[in-house]
Amino acid sequence: MAFDDRRAAAARAASGAESSPVGLMVLISSLERGGAERQVTELVRRIDRRRFVPTVCSLSSLVPLADRLPNPAAELVVVEKRSKFDWSVIGRVAQIMRERRTRVVHAFHFEAEMVARLAARRAGVPVVIASERNTDYRRPLIQTVGQRLTISRVDFVIANSEAGKRFTMKTLGLAGDRIRVIRSAVDVDRFRPLDASELRRSLHLDADAPVVGMVASFKRQKNHGDFFRMAQAVARRFPKARFACVGAPLRDNLQGADDYYREVTALAAAAKLGDRLLLLGSRDDMPTVYSMLQVKVLPSSREGTPNAVLEAMACGVPVVVTDVADNAHIVPDGDVGFVVPVGDVEALTDRVGRLLGDEALRARLAGNARARVEREFSPARMVRDTEAVYAEGVRLKTATGPITAPSSPSGPLAAPRSTKTATPP
Repeated sequence: MAFDDRRAAAARAASGAESSPVGLMVLISSLERGGAERQVTELVRRIDRRRFVPTVCSLSSLVPLADRLPNPAAELVVVEKRSKFDWSVIGRVAQIMRERRTRVVHAFHFEAEMVARLAARRAGVPVVIASERNTDYRRPLIQTVGQRLTISRVDFVIANSEAGKRFTMKTLGLAGDRIRVIRSAVDVDRFRPLDASELRRSLHLDADAPVVGMVASFKRQKNHGDFFRMAQAVARRFPKARFACVGAPLRDNLQGADDYYREVTALAAAAKLGDRLLLLGSRDDMPTVYSMLQVKVLPSSREGTPNAVLEAMACGVPVVVTDVADNAHIVPDGDVGFVVPVGDVEALTDRVGRLLGDEALRARLAGNARARVEREFSPARMVRDTEAVYAEGVRLKTATGPITAPSSPSGPLAAPRSTKTATPP
């Protein structure tokens, strides 16, 4: 490519005016009902297809969120790992990258990150984007080694919190200009205040029974024990109150989720809340579940930008969260909810009781919460900012040398020959 041609290509990439859409692969460990997974579906649903042609690649056949994608039959492929250390998955993903002319790969979760970096090198994919959606955790030794051996292949890391950016700089030694903060987003058309009366009837709840909820996967960092201890104290003051836990363990005992779930069920039994405690498992009707709550609680010991907090706020529910990561930014104290110190069950109990005992305060904070999400955490903003990172990666690689798109057997987006294509369950 001549210098002038390369400079013109760089200018087109910088402005988003590529001569043809950029092949994009979003690589993730699964499409289970989790925060990162919901962000992936929002991104792919709303991305500008004049600029990017997306493929979602899941390393697991667990894809309950597939029906949130616009065209899962064409845009979702499953490359299932055959064992814990299945090196063949790298070659199989690289083959899809070649066939779909991938020029940008954006990965979520550790195993997908490792596959993305190694497969991108094999397939000649020029732009690799990593993710950080948590903070202040201790990586297992194998993850630390894997990250350090492959981090040089990453162009940018997208963190969903300022705390996550600082954590990545500290633990991986990356310069700040290689880490972009793009906060999670919520579909406010889907997550909005709804009539939950039918759900309440199905759960045998009295019409005047307030419900305090915790929505979280069963990971130790979520700190369910403090929720149960708060529930015991609140129940003494508000005998009609009910307490709902929504969520399920991670697959394959990831992060010790099955072990933790057994601990949580034992804690729930020890709390002796009886029928005042509702263990609802994983739900498909989350907007209605949130709308059933008077207060949403998240007593985590660490977080990134918690989707469940934003979703509850979008449904007009005041929240009480711990002062970790960026929670104090997401939840201005006293405006949309309350922020309490980690492990301070007395403060947690006080704020929940204050909200249950003051209907006017609860209504004011509920309205503020919905308005804040609409204003600050829109999917349009998240998608726009993510597209800008992709475009910058393409621009930088184009400016320093031509991008050679891997050959495709037929047309700009040939169907993969050796993958399992997922359809919605």
